[in-house]
Amino acid sequence: MQETQQSKSKQCFPSRQASSKMVHRQEAIPLMTPYKFSQFELSHRVVLAPLTRCRSYGNVPQPHGAVYYSQRATRGGLLIAEATGVSATAQGYPETPGIWTREQVEAWKPIVDAVHRKGALFFCQIWHVGRVSTKELQPERQAPISSTDKEISLNPVLGIACSKPRRLLTEEIPGIVDDFRSAARNAIEAGFDGVEINGAHGYLLEQFMKDGANDRTDEYGGSLENRCRFAVEVINAIVHEVGANRVGIRLSPFMDLMDCTDSDPMALGSYMIQELNKHEGLLYCHMVEPRMAIVDGHSHITHRLLPFRKAFTGTFIAAGGYDREEGNNVVAEGYTDLVAYGRLFLANPDLPKRFLLDASLNKYERSTFYTQDPVLGYTDYPFLEDKSNDN
Repeated sequence: MQETQQSKSKQCFPSRQASSKMVHRQEAIPLMTPYKFSQFELSHRVVLAPLTRCRSYGNVPQPHGAVYYSQRATRGGLLIAEATGVSATAQGYPETPGIWTREQVEAWKPIVDAVHRKGALFFCQIWHVGRVSTKELQPERQAPISSTDKEISLNPVLGIACSKPRRLLTEEIPGIVDDFRSAARNAIEAGFDGVEINGAHGYLLEQFMKDGANDRTDEYGGSLENRCRFAVEVINAIVHEVGANRVGIRLSPFMDLMDCTDSDPMALGSYMIQELNKHEGLLYCHMVEPRMAIVDGHSHITHRLLPFRKAFTGTFIAAGGYDREEGNNVVAEGYTDLVAYGRLFLANPDLPKRFLLDASLNKYERSTFYTQDPVLGYTDYPFLEDKSNDN
């Protein structure tokens, strides 16, 4: 962040005192203000972003997941669970959770209960990775499915090669839509407050939406409307199944992950917002910022999501490299309603409290992001010492 912006922020948002009494006397910082959307009420605007953690052995959520999520739960907070597979073909990472079997649904229930006991809201992000997979992770070592048969050379997240995909036949697509619908129903049965559809980061829905990946000639390819048809059908099916007021979606029109690019991301994002607005009461749109620019040696968020935020009729969540200062700025400016934090929340289970007190943050350890250890880099990040009784 540039020095001039830092100075401006300090004027707008007073520094916080360590004393809890002083905190309560001062005006709340924007990120710590309450927010109501539909039937839900939040006490602050710091959202846990969906983060793949690869610790659900055999694609079944584990008891240590209850520890991890409840650590990050606060009364009136919103957590979005890690991307959760809608079917056996949806997997692209080792030991990621699913929600297509009875065993998985039952395994999620105590995790959801642990979060709810802390007073937080919990949404399940559901996904299908499409071609971002390997035969080793697919049923009977079959080829991963996609909008195309073009393969990506590498999964940059894991640094591993992906297998050549198989183009979905037109008549197969309704079955995948039904997988998403069933997964949403299962998530509600497991106790989640709602579902977030993963339409971002180069996974299956984006493989259809973006013209850099979709080379189809049927009704699911070619024009912008056709390329978005699959995603729109998924949204419609889930809204019909669980209700618009329990549905959110994550989109990343500007990102180019997994060889998934689009020649006109503004048009793509605008079209999807238009489709979302057709569902009265659709809960939220969660969008990822373009990659941060480096200005004078500092990261700078380009803030190109504003047209989408203005056009969308529901709650807007922005994500993408935010820190405390920038998060406060965008909430104060009305650029977004809520801010999703990933790596900072991963490493700081009490992130809202640290933001409130303007306290120092733990550094995240990238090497443990995707390991399978149930503790290391998962539930062992330290909490801020509570010194509120020292004064």
